[in-house]
Amino acid sequence: MPLKKEQKYRSWVEVDLNNFIGNLQEIKKIIGTQVGIMLAVKADAYGHGAIEISRTALNNGAKMLGVANADEGVQLRISGIEAPIIILGPSTNAEIEQIIKYNITPSVSDLAFARKLNKALAKSGRKISVHVEVDTGMGRGGTMHTEAVNLVLQISRLSNIVMEGIFSHFASSEKMISYNEKQWKNFVDLLADIKRRKIDIPIRHIGNSGAILNYPDFKLNMVRPGIMTYGIYPSPENESKAKLAPVMSFKTNIVLLKSFPAGYGIGYNSTFVTSRTTRIATIPVGYGDGYAFILSNQGEALIRGIRAPIVGRISMDMCTIDVTHIPDCAVGDEVVLLGRQGKEYISANEIAARAKTISYEVLCALGKRAPRIFLQKGKKDAVEPRLRRIFIPDEEKSIDRVDNIIRHCLQTRARDEELGNAIYYEMFETLFGKEDSRLELRSCFRYDIRIAKLPEVKNSSFSSSYLRVNIHIEYRKIIRDNIFMIGCASNNTQLAALFEAPLCEYRWLLSDGRNLSLEHDFTVRHVRIDGENIPIIEAKNTKRGLEVWCGSEKLRKKINTEVKLEIEIYTKKAKENRIFPVYLVYPVRGLEINLNYEKAGITNVRMESFFAGKHPQPSISQKKGKSIGIKILDKEWIFPTSGVIFIWDI
Repeated sequence: MPLKKEQKYRSWVEVDLNNFIGNLQEIKKIIGTQVGIMLAVKADAYGHGAIEISRTALNNGAKMLGVANADEGVQLRISGIEAPIIILGPSTNAEIEQIIKYNITPSVSDLAFARKLNKALAKSGRKISVHVEVDTGMGRGGTMHTEAVNLVLQISRLSNIVMEGIFSHFASSEKMISYNEKQWKNFVDLLADIKRRKIDIPIRHIGNSGAILNYPDFKLNMVRPGIMTYGIYPSPENESKAKLAPVMSFKTNIVLLKSFPAGYGIGYNSTFVTSRTTRIATIPVGYGDGYAFILSNQGEALIRGIRAPIVGRISMDMCTIDVTHIPDCAVGDEVVLLGRQGKEYISANEIAARAKTISYEVLCALGKRAPRIFLQKGKKDAVEPRLRRIFIPDEEKSIDRVDNIIRHCLQTRARDEELGNAIYYEMFETLFGKEDSRLELRSCFRYDIRIAKLPEVKNSSFSSSYLRVNIHIEYRKIIRDNIFMIGCASNNTQLAALFEAPLCEYRWLLSDGRNLSLEHDFTVRHVRIDGENIPIIEAKNTKRGLEVWCGSEKLRKKINTEVKLEIEIYTKKAKENRIFPVYLVYPVRGLEINLNYEKAGITNVRMESFFAGKHPQPSISQKKGKSIGIKILDKEWIFPTSGVIFIWDI
């Protein structure tokens, strides 16, 4: 099918969360209600996207998550996942700091590591859970099953470690062979020995995907499904034992079509030479995307529901497909390298067989630099796309990383990229980008302006050129200091400096610095907090302009509480400017702005309102020749930069 206009990506991986949930439900039918699920989300959930897969699993009954190392656990933690995260392999001394900081559960295979962990925990005043790994025949991680009782006894004496779990791993669970039964016996005998010694380890697990399907009786009180939750059977022999649905599809589109005569070489070293007039489609996928080089001249793709062979050598970023037998295909057509299109289906096992590898590797590698598009109930916009990436240790400390997380969250919450970016840039860039800045939120914002003619003065054109301006501003906010400043600038440089001043509560730009004076033509008449007058401490000229400082010792008791703040200002404005702007520089919930011009001697008064992102619908009130205003309900948020510009004729 043609590529949809809204599709932004050269290639993409679709992850069907409904199929994933269905696979989890199938596992629950097999294991029963008394057995918990620890979902294996190692290697970015086998390439599916660990964060979204983990959230979906936890929302659908999984109790724990299994990762390969501390870095993978940290990635989940800083993404907001609070469930238990278990490292399914020997933990290292270098990981101890992250394990403690992010409350990740390590697996313990030797006493030396356990002692170093306990020492670090004692120093931090923390306790942490561990799972003891036992080698019952895998010959890989874990303490030998013949030595495990001694390790358990030694760990039980460490004051800051809690033995929450104990586990082992089958070497050949995808096949039904006697070796699996031997491993099972080694493990249950060990558990019985530990129980006789009156040591309680509450969580016990050995069953992986193959064991769940082939040995349903080999279950304890927790299982660790991995590959089967992603819709892949551990081996063809298992397919009759559960109804699983594939979760991942890898797709791209045709970017170029060309016809070649017979005898033309295709790709590096011309490993494919056309034997007839041949139509070749180029797709933007290569071994750099995890589509293995070994699939050169033997892989297949689906186009318009028809299989088409990969021809020529696979390059780093491109490969070529013979589409001579699909005469109606076109640039932009969807190409499926893994997944279903029409009645045809290319499975991970099929690709693995051609590439002489296993389906696990195919899933982990395929589309490794493509975004993951998460589908729910057939809709692509149900969950935001997430770029596939490798987590870098300590990057959670990076401002750029934090910025990206916040921006993504805002876009998701707002369900609109433009609005999310508007909130981010105006609201959070200041908060996170400037160490001395604080987040300001205001509510019930009211801004009343009364403009009128100045009294006439003999032999002076000044009074006819300027308007008298009285402003009343009020809003609710949490105050952070008992003193604050109201500033007036005579130019944009001073105004910018006032915006940088952390204690500046309100800023004004005098419209005509040539004839107006900061000291004489800008006056703060009243400042009130919760109805009480706040003293003006001093007014002084500085490099930032006129600074009017207000405050009192009584305000200290209101610090970090919400108050109603009112400011009344008198100033002047050049009539010939013909505009009066009111800008919102902080996020505000609820807004009312009014202009009374009945005594100003101006005509054709009108206004333009503007809001960042998708603005709420304001109500407008107007009394011809007298006033004009705008109002937004108190429950609605308005984000910077927003506001109103009043315009008039003279």
